[in-house]
Amino acid sequence: MVSEPEPAGLAHPLPGAIGLSHLSAYDWEAADGVCGGSPHLHLVCTEAYVVTGGRGAVQTLSPDGYRDIPLEAGSLAWFTPGTVHRMVQGGDLRITVLMQNSGLPEAGDAVFTFPPEVLADPDRYAAAAALPPGTGPETAAAARRRRDLAVEGYLVLREALVAGDNGPYLEFQRAAARIVRDKVPTWQTLWREGALATARRTGAQLAALADGDPVHLGEATAHEAAPTRLGGFGMCGRRDEYTLPGTTLPYHAE
Repeated sequence: MVSEPEPAGLAHPLPGAIGLSHLSAYDWEAADGVCGGSPHLHLVCTEAYVVTGGRGAVQTLSPDGYRDIPLEAGSLAWFTPGTVHRMVQGGDLRITVLMQNSGLPEAGDAVFTFPPEVLADPDRYAAAAALPPGTGPETAAAARRRRDLAVEGYLVLREALVAGDNGPYLEFQRAAARIVRDKVPTWQTLWREGALATARRTGAQLAALADGDPVHLGEATAHEAAPTRLGGFGMCGRRDEYTLPGTTLPYHAE
């Protein structure tokens, strides 16, 4: 039996069409005396932290309440869509981030926990979320202001959730969904060309192997990459990024 042609999609995605970056958590002190990043959630992507050095924590808000998950070298933590997360610096915290659906997070699948009045105004939200280009002092100052605004909204959500009131948290999720709604058609394209095409390619290869036809092995090869930008300002910290197939880098999206 002749095997089916491989599904179209990205030529050489990372395994599972994931996204990859490295983060050093911000050491800026926030209003609550904690040093760390900008709280936010993802709408359709699961994110994983692989801790490569230092120590700290990730604070999360979800339907099961507030959690403070310790992080140290060798730790692994991951959180599903809708989980508000805040990376907290404890001392030289360094993390490799693995992100589902490689192109989506930086195409807008992340919404900051800004106060409700900012979330209610798309133009005001976009202005508060944007950063100037580059990695200089102006960009650093804007990233810190963005972080502080996200922490302001986050602390209200956390206080309510700890008190047993999940209303503000649920309203934030609804507001986040409203903010990203117009981006969904673009996300669907990125998903079809990335994660979905990769899964379908595996299905075609399995079908071929079941028929005794290993023809796809004739295309075996290796790839390599190095960071293409060091020290960018991400949501959680300074970020080393890779230009990889299907990955939209934050300095393109922002």
